[in-house]
Amino acid sequence: MDPTTLAQAGNEHVWLHASSWRALAANQEGKRIIVSGQGCLLKDIEGKEYLDGLAGLWLVNVGHGRQEIAAAMAAQASTLAYASSSQTTTVPAIHLATRLAELTPGDLSTVFFCSGGSEAVESALKIARQYQYLAGFPKRFKIIGRRGSYHGSTFGAMSVSGTRPATEPYYSPFMNGALHVAPPYCYRCDYRHSYPACDVYCVDAIEQMIEHEGPQTVAAVIAEPISASNGIVIPPPEYLPRLRQICDRHGVLLIVDEVITGFGRTGKMFASEHWDLVGDIMTMAKGLSSGYAPIAAAICSPKVVAPFASETGKRLSHLLTFGGQAVACAAALANIAILQRERLADNAATLGAYLLEQLRGLQQQHPTVGDVRGLGLLTAVELVKDRTTREKFAMDGEEVKTLNALLLDKGLLTRATHIIMLAPPLCITRAEVDRIVEILDSSLTAFEQQYGYC
Repeated sequence: MDPTTLAQAGNEHVWLHASSWRALAANQEGKRIIVSGQGCLLKDIEGKEYLDGLAGLWLVNVGHGRQEIAAAMAAQASTLAYASSSQTTTVPAIHLATRLAELTPGDLSTVFFCSGGSEAVESALKIARQYQYLAGFPKRFKIIGRRGSYHGSTFGAMSVSGTRPATEPYYSPFMNGALHVAPPYCYRCDYRHSYPACDVYCVDAIEQMIEHEGPQTVAAVIAEPISASNGIVIPPPEYLPRLRQICDRHGVLLIVDEVITGFGRTGKMFASEHWDLVGDIMTMAKGLSSGYAPIAAAICSPKVVAPFASETGKRLSHLLTFGGQAVACAAALANIAILQRERLADNAATLGAYLLEQLRGLQQQHPTVGDVRGLGLLTAVELVKDRTTREKFAMDGEEVKTLNALLLDKGLLTRATHIIMLAPPLCITRAEVDRIVEILDSSLTAFEQQYGYC
């Protein structure tokens, strides 16, 4: 098929995720048909190349075109592609679970495999609730999340998410017992406090909610170490250690969602390591296979597993057909080997710091850049109409659409609303970082000139 015919067929038969209907188009606002990738570069059906500024969706950590992963998948598929996830397991699943137990912080050691981040969170919620029931606390069913967070698109995961655009279209109640508190978003504090004078009040608010609801009713708190959906919100250094203490004090499990932040993205294998944080359950996906195969996991501590493993314990009432699929496990093992051999977490730390430095330089040059923040290769540029008032741009407004079109035209694929997300593959080079900054600089200049912000 020629490009035009393919776009027509795509518009007719492919329902793009989180996009307007029939979004494929050969124009500046259209979605692209991608045909190949190598390293940090993607090529569309017209032959145009783009820097992948978001690693797909925060996941192609080792970069595109890794033949080593493709070969591992092919070898496993030719030997055994699938065995029942409830009656059997496979050699690659055992090897991968063992490897994850070695890599994750603390005593996390038992892995429940899934096929995507939403499933991993959904599984973690079920594990937490059933754990509390088996541990003798049947009234502990509530889950506390944070406003602006995003934990997935299945029913339970969406319920504990605090992202209004994701939940509003359903016009109905979600999972009973899902509660939300303010995130540690210092640039836009819900409490209108300033750090450090606030003494990290936002984490104390979680304890206040637990006490108000009654600790005997709360099963778990779920939190990303860095909230991507809020715009790469990095908490103050005291926040996560104090959250761990609060959960321990009240018998509440802590679910650490590392779906986006895991596998080298922040300059360490897991973002939790920056704060010496160990959750009772950790969810992971995305960078686990760098997108080469759909796989995810919820890994649990011995404390969480104990009630299920005891003689009087009951099985986890949960099953996923593709959990631990052998080919996906083989892909993940090959992916982890590349991450470690090429020291890509170290590269993320080094070039992430360099990228952040360059972005702060842009902040001095562009009046629409209100804030710049990041850790490793997980960064954000927050745009404002006025730095004093911090007035936002409308997420789906004409101005934001124009900026997206400029970035795309200049060869940078990323996500730009009122916040520009930058999270390229961890194999990125210094020259490619410079190119991202150059494209962003020229696009912001054109954008500010067009709308009179210069």
